[in-house]
Amino acid sequence: MTIDQDLSRIALQEEMLRFDAFDLSTAWVLGKLLRDLASERNLGVAIDITLHSMPVFYIALPGSTPDNSNWIRRKRNMVLRYFRSSYASTLRLQQQGKTIEENGLSSADYAASGGSFPILVNGTGCIGAVTVSGLPQREDHNLVVEALALTLGHELHNLSLA
Repeated sequence: MTIDQDLSRIALQEEMLRFDAFDLSTAWVLGKLLRDLASERNLGVAIDITLHSMPVFYIALPGSTPDNSNWIRRKRNMVLRYFRSSYASTLRLQQQGKTIEENGLSSADYAASGGSFPILVNGTGCIGAVTVSGLPQREDHNLVVEALALTLGHELHNLSLA
């Protein structure tokens, strides 16, 4: 897929993967599902769900590294800055031929890398982020989208990136 095609599909993901309500129980269900998917596939990832700047779910699976928590923080910061997936922001920067620094952000605090997705609530907007780190950025992004689609009852083939 081209960058334009990916950005169009991510825009659809961000439109469709919205909750009517999201609380700590929902965070647990989503986090556990992500953990189960990653464990079944032997993926060495770390998973984080943050609501209103409060960590509500975190797990580091075998094969993940201490660096993953820093990647999570930086990717999540991208979501909380732009209220869209970190992968969409990364692709937009690539499309514009820009770096994070050229947008006035520090790479110490922000990562142009996929894997963090906004937790969007209808009528409210972005209330947090769900983030995966440990795989190539497109795969991190796709894993989060898969878990969100399953949680919300959406068909994955209509939403996933090729």
